[in-house]
Amino acid sequence: MPTGPRRRTIIPESGRSPTPRLLIAVALGGFGLYRALYVPAMLVGPPVPPALVGSLLQAVFGILAGISVWRGARSAPILIVLLGASIAATALVEGFVFGIIPYLRALLEAVAAIVVALLIAMYVRRLGATATR
Repeated sequence: MPTGPRRRTIIPESGRSPTPRLLIAVALGGFGLYRALYVPAMLVGPPVPPALVGSLLQAVFGILAGISVWRGARSAPILIVLLGASIAATALVEGFVFGIIPYLRALLEAVAAIVVALLIAMYVRRLGATATR
């Protein structure tokens, strides 16, 4: 029996906090819901299939990525990269095909979406790898 006072750990799981993973999951799910709100408005006016498909893909991948990060699924990094690719593709279509946004802004948005998605996917993958140890 130990004679000294017992040390209590404040943070559960031996120092690993679930807060970053939950924040990423809420952000991804919130983005997916935000993009899903665009879909009903796109169905009312004249149909623009590429914009509708882009918003649908962003909504689906955002919600699925948020759920998979929250649950700690192994498919989370792939879904995050697919979300980034759909954001980039939608920006490029809006900029270069439709001319809705300026070319340089569309290009910047596409590159930023890919870079941020890859960084978040690497972080989530690393979180999953440390959780299984």
